[in-house]
Amino acid sequence: MQRVELYRFPTSGPEDVSGLAELVERGTVDPASIICLLGKTEGNGCVNDFSRGYATAACTRFLASALGARDDEIARRVLFIMSGGTEGVMTPHMSVFARRVVPERPGGAKRLAAGIAHTRPLRSEELGTAAQARIVADSVRAAMTEAGIAGAADVHFVQIKCPLLTAEAIAGARARGEAVVTSSTYASMGYSRGAAALGVALALGEVAAAEITDAAIGRRWDLYSRVASTSAGVELDNCEVLVLGNAATASDLVIGHDVMADAIDAAAVRRALAAAGCPPDAADLGQRVAGVYAKAEADPSGRIRGRRHTMIDDSDINHTRHARAAVSAVIASIVGDPMVYVSGGAEHQGPSGGGPVAAIVHTG
Repeated sequence: MQRVELYRFPTSGPEDVSGLAELVERGTVDPASIICLLGKTEGNGCVNDFSRGYATAACTRFLASALGARDDEIARRVLFIMSGGTEGVMTPHMSVFARRVVPERPGGAKRLAAGIAHTRPLRSEELGTAAQARIVADSVRAAMTEAGIAGAADVHFVQIKCPLLTAEAIAGARARGEAVVTSSTYASMGYSRGAAALGVALALGEVAAAEITDAAIGRRWDLYSRVASTSAGVELDNCEVLVLGNAATASDLVIGHDVMADAIDAAAVRRALAAAGCPPDAADLGQRVAGVYAKAEADPSGRIRGRRHTMIDDSDINHTRHARAAVSAVIASIVGDPMVYVSGGAEHQGPSGGGPVAAIVHTG
C-alpha cells in the first residue's frame, strides 16, 4: 500500500538545498522515495526567470549524489516543478513529496495519494493548442492510475509544469514552415498554461473534448478545470504532471480543495481546509496544515467585486506578480504562515479572475 509524505523547507536562494540535505541526512526522507520537488523560487516568474532552472539543477545534483545516479536518471524519476515569483509575503520554499510502499492497513477513510507522469517533448507549434491539451490529458490519466485514484471526484490538485516559446524556438518553427500560436514569448506562457489546464479538464471530464479547440484556448474562459495548477518555464520542453488526490492509502495526510472566485476569496480557502477535514478555526491549525497550494490571477475584466483594479495596466510590474502577492497574503492571513505556494497566471484554471486552492492537512 502506498504512503505519501509531504515535507516543506524554506530556502535562502534558488540554489539552497540545505533543507533537503537535512531531511535526508537525518533519515526523515529516503531520497529514493522522492517523486516530486515543488518549489517557489525568488525570480520574476516571467520568461527570463532562470531561478527555476537554477533550483532544478541544484536539486538534481543533490539527489544524483545522494543516490549515486546520473542527472538524466534523476530527471526521469523525479519531477522538479519550480514556480518563479515570491512577491509580497510569500516565503521562498520547497515541498518534498515522497512515496513509499508500506504494509497494508485496515480500510478506512481515503488519504493522500500521488502520481506522476511526463509527456513527450512538445514541438513549438504544439504549444498553446488543442494538441497540447490532448497530450497532457493522457499523462494526467496515467498519473491517476499510478496514484491508484479511481475517479475524477477524488482528484483535488493537478500541478503541471509546461514549456514556453523562446525567440529561438519561434524562429526554428518558422524555418520548418510551421506556425506558432503567438510571436510573444511572454504571451506563450499563458497559452501553454491554458492548454495544459484544459488537458486536465479533459482528463477529468470537466470539459468535453469537442469544446477544446485551438480557438477556445485563451478565449473561452467559461471552460476551465477546478483543480488544475499549471506553470510555464523555459527550463523544460515537455510537461511534468503531479496528480494529488485521496485514495485507499496508508498516508497520514488528506487533501481537499475549493475554488477562489476572485483574488480576495478567503471563504474558499477556509472551505478547502474544511474539505480536508481541518476546521479553519481549529486551535491547532498551524500544526495541522501541511501545505496550501493555489493559483492566482488578476481579473482580466479590470474589476474585483465591482471595484476597479490596476494590476493589468501596470507597465512596471507584471500583473501575475501583483496577483501572487495579493493571493499569498490572503492565504497566509488565514493559516498564519507565509510559506504558501501561489502560482500566477490562471488561464482556464478556475473561473476568470479566480483559481483553485488546495489544502493538505495532517489527519490528527
